[in-house]
Amino acid sequence: MRMYDVILKKRNGGVLSREELRFFIEGYTNGSIPDYQASALMMAIYYQGMTKEETYELTMAMAESGEMLELSAIRGVKVDKHSTGGVGDKTSLALAPLVAACGVPVAKMSGRGLGHTGGTIDKLESFPGFSTQLTAEEFVENVNSIGIAIMGQTAQLAPADKKLYALRDVTATVDQLSLIASSIMSKKLASGADAIVLDVKTGSGAFMKKEEDAFTLAKAMGEIGASAGRKMAAVVTDMDQPLGNAVGNALEVREAIDTLQGRGPKDFTELVLTLGSQMLVLGGICSSALEAADKLKQAIENGSGLRKLAEFVERQGGASRAVYEPELLPKAAIIKEIKAPCAGFVSKIICDEIGSCCMMLGGGRETKESKIDLGVGFVLHKKVGDYAKQGESLATMYANDEAGLAEVENRFLAAYRFSDEKPEASKLIKGILVF
Repeated sequence: MRMYDVILKKRNGGVLSREELRFFIEGYTNGSIPDYQASALMMAIYYQGMTKEETYELTMAMAESGEMLELSAIRGVKVDKHSTGGVGDKTSLALAPLVAACGVPVAKMSGRGLGHTGGTIDKLESFPGFSTQLTAEEFVENVNSIGIAIMGQTAQLAPADKKLYALRDVTATVDQLSLIASSIMSKKLASGADAIVLDVKTGSGAFMKKEEDAFTLAKAMGEIGASAGRKMAAVVTDMDQPLGNAVGNALEVREAIDTLQGRGPKDFTELVLTLGSQMLVLGGICSSALEAADKLKQAIENGSGLRKLAEFVERQGGASRAVYEPELLPKAAIIKEIKAPCAGFVSKIICDEIGSCCMMLGGGRETKESKIDLGVGFVLHKKVGDYAKQGESLATMYANDEAGLAEVENRFLAAYRFSDEKPEASKLIKGILVF
């Protein structure tokens, strides 16, 4: 088999076989297929697309390019959750302990964030001493003993995806649906969970700007997982404005703690309950989403979700005292109110611009080497549909460096739009797909 023939076949609109796709992934992973040929195939796929079968076979080849985590020693149905990411997306921080408190084991692998704010691991490192550097044995032991563990992705997990994504990133072939779906699902399948709930974002702060594209991606990923024998559900959710009120690592941790105490923002609480309900149903604990939502609400009311977060943080070396005393989390030295330039209803927030402002403060990573400032960010006081008087606080900005603050404030204000009439509220939950 020659790579030239594989490229030619796809360039001409042909359907690649399982053997051809595995030949490519194995050769590219071990270095026998050069970047220029892999780039040519990625571009051919970008223009010609892939069938459902091709997408599945590519995903499995990538998943099996490294180690496949073996979790059979964990009792019960192991459930994982994946979000396609957005601004203020701190969902796992509240969701994972809440689901574990209800009796469904959560075995989650997470990465560090590139972009607006840190990833789940970065946010968790707001707890002094917290570590996700677990061995596979420690990971399994933690889930069996307390029902939850989150570990960092290892270099051995789906190495083909890591190498291929870096190539796609510099060859303008990232935004192709089959390649996005296979990239995400290869890591999830290699992580070993029995059931996976996907949170697929859509809107100005999401990768998939159009709702129809988000549903198409959700369907593609769900079908891949189901074909691989996993229980799957996907929830398409709004990211046309930041999720909750907090944007920034330690600030988002505080908001997750508030949510587990029953005083979180309405939209964030709704998302946690919606995703958590699907996880409990897939985990076999509840027979309906309604029953599951009631169980999750009880775990908030009786404090077991918060206690599970503290237990989880302590088990992974973190200062669990900060769960009950969030003032111990990293704090910013400079606190400044950003005030409304005029009176009116907030009609729109350009979501990804708020994320960019957080990155300008140091709350996100521009490169993998960037160091994150865990204390900086924003807490929004006015969101879409809220009325603001002129001079009233739109948000509180948290920073550690005076340099460039005026520029950040101006960019933040430019992301807000105002109108005389109250805008129609958009639905947070766009739809739920079960496979």
